[in-house]
Amino acid sequence: MAEITLLHNPRCSTSRHAVEVAEAAGADVEVVQYLKDPLDETALRELAGKLEDPVTDLVRRDSYFKELGLGEDDVASEDQVVAVLVEHPRLLQRPVLVRGDRAIIGRPKDRVQSFLG
Repeated sequence: MAEITLLHNPRCSTSRHAVEVAEAAGADVEVVQYLKDPLDETALRELAGKLEDPVTDLVRRDSYFKELGLGEDDVASEDQVVAVLVEHPRLLQRPVLVRGDRAIIGRPKDRVQSFLG
């Protein structure tokens, strides 16, 4: 099992940057394309428990979020975040890096290097 899991969307430049930084650092990384293999409720709750960022930050507030008619009140708690991400995995913020009992959202980009450090 890899030391670090990186939840990745290859269409995202910030996510691609995280993969490049990890590879350049020689880190033992498992890259998981979460849109091809979405996280289930159990995995999302585990991730939320490790996250150093506020759990609500796991949800992207992009045009799709607005298209779905979602607002801040829909993602204010861990239960709500998990429910939204189970139903709409494409709203998961990316990249997310997990190592042991720690996880971060790799935004801004410079957080990735210090997490790998």
